[in-house]
Amino acid sequence: MWNLLRNHKIENLKFKRQYPIGKYIVDFICTDIQLIIEIDGGQHNEPHNIQLDSERTQYLKSRGYEVIRFWNNDIDNNIEGVYKKITETINNLRYTG
Repeated sequence: MWNLLRNHKIENLKFKRQYPIGKYIVDFICTDIQLIIEIDGGQHNEPHNIQLDSERTQYLKSRGYEVIRFWNNDIDNNIEGVYKKITETINNLRYTG
């Protein structure tokens, strides 16, 4: 995923990885448009972790960030779809932001 985001490869935007926000560390962030990208493994599908992820997302949204999540297997098996979703989200943020 980092290969896809680094060096301004998507929409000429700068992404950072492992970025702290409050008590959380987000996987990837573009501060210019306040977009957070989270990558989830199978453990995130357990009921307790679903609740924790929901609380985390709500906190980040309350701070003004847009959060999108992808499963690890999406990164491995559908990187084109991931890229498309990221660019669609960027365009929505730019034009409705």
